[in-house]
Amino acid sequence: MAGSWRARAQAGGMLLALLGWVSSCVTTFVPLWKSLNLDLNELEVWTMGLWQVCIAREEGAVECRAHGSFLALPPELRVSRLLMCLSNGLGLLGCLLAAPGLEGWRACEDKPGLKRRLLLAGGAAFGTAGMATLAPVSWVAYNTVLDFWDDTIPDIVPRWEFGEATFLGWFAGAFLAAGGLLLACSARSTRTATPPAPTCRRPPATRGPAGGHNPHPKNTDLVI
Repeated sequence: MAGSWRARAQAGGMLLALLGWVSSCVTTFVPLWKSLNLDLNELEVWTMGLWQVCIAREEGAVECRAHGSFLALPPELRVSRLLMCLSNGLGLLGCLLAAPGLEGWRACEDKPGLKRRLLLAGGAAFGTAGMATLAPVSWVAYNTVLDFWDDTIPDIVPRWEFGEATFLGWFAGAFLAAGGLLLACSARSTRTATPPAPTCRRPPATRGPAGGHNPHPKNTDLVI
């Protein structure tokens, strides 16, 4: 029963981690982190990502332009680039480490200790990748909310809002973290039943002959 539970937990954790890793990769490269609807020109919708800005027109044409300079970007976008790339690399590393540690995988079958360590390392890599995804997405979303409600900006100026990639990034980070946690929990070693330690019992008191009197005389019976 325990082995079946571990196999199901490993399969579920690996599926969640893979889904989160693919979603994180998509979030990294799609230009949908922010969206901007212009009231003066409702035929255009501006979207922004970590790498480029795009303009979608009503007739279906989409024009994208890459960001000019890395140093000219806002701090949250610069850090988000690095953290998202780190998350993608950690997700790939987690896949390579956790796959040989799964039950049913023929690799390292004769080394259960190694399989357990590989599964723990893969779960830790997936969990770290989830944190590296949640942090930049939440930072960009936080700054978007601050800019949207900034009273110093005139009301006539359009405001950036959440894009689809923001919600996809949150789901990706949660899936990565949940998958890594399941893999780490299922990697616990099977405990073999150990025989109980022998209890110390006092030997029974020796009884003397006839009526159980002590054969040795007491001090009061000694005659000098």
